[in-house]
Amino acid sequence: MQQSTLAVAPAFGELEQHRAELTAYCYRMLGSPFDAEDAVQDTFVRAWRSRDSFEGRAAVRSWLYRIATNVCLDTLKSKERRIRPMDLGPAQEPLEKNLHTRSEATWLEPIPEQLVASERDPADVTVERESIRLALVAALQHLPPRQRAVLILREVLRWEASEVAQLLDTSVASVNSALQRARATLARSNLSASEAAPRLSESDRAMLERYVAAFERYDLSALTSLLREDATQSMPPYDMWLSGRDDVLAWW
Repeated sequence: MQQSTLAVAPAFGELEQHRAELTAYCYRMLGSPFDAEDAVQDTFVRAWRSRDSFEGRAAVRSWLYRIATNVCLDTLKSKERRIRPMDLGPAQEPLEKNLHTRSEATWLEPIPEQLVASERDPADVTVERESIRLALVAALQHLPPRQRAVLILREVLRWEASEVAQLLDTSVASVNSALQRARATLARSNLSASEAAPRLSESDRAMLERYVAAFERYDLSALTSLLREDATQSMPPYDMWLSGRDDVLAWW
């Protein structure tokens, strides 16, 4: 974990340089780019208000993560787990009568890459991109909040167990226990917080380039030709989701 300890209260610019990584962290915790941005803003407000109490014994970065974690845990106390339409039940037929919204549903949302972009080491940036994959963030939402924080801090950010224990005001044994339970939950989803997505083969990369080109041209014929037989489609805030190429094409 990178350390940058100050002997004096941090200036606002010292806080601002951590915005991108804190946004990524809060997004993994909360599953919403909007909630993540709000959480980081709240983190900075709390940090600024308490800057005179910062004694410089810990790194500014560690201090900010502690505040951000508390902000996220407070937020999660009052919010339902974020979900995808696929989490609510089986796929439905592509009929307009099946198109419903759920006011009580809190949908999982992807995050624009520019919100978490930084000028750090390219290897670190690659790891960060993998750790905000929608599939992984969706799986994280099934973890209790404190387990979620432990897993992200230990597996993604590579903090030591003792550092996480200090941040959460708990013991190393409790951190290790929470990490073990969180890993077991993710394993049931065939996901790992520290495992990168498989590299694209040349054929997969060519397929992706064709998809992007067709999307940018609004070429529906080209897009439909690229759909797999097991394609799925969802459209939050509607709870209907479709499974299979024929149903997706029928809806289009």
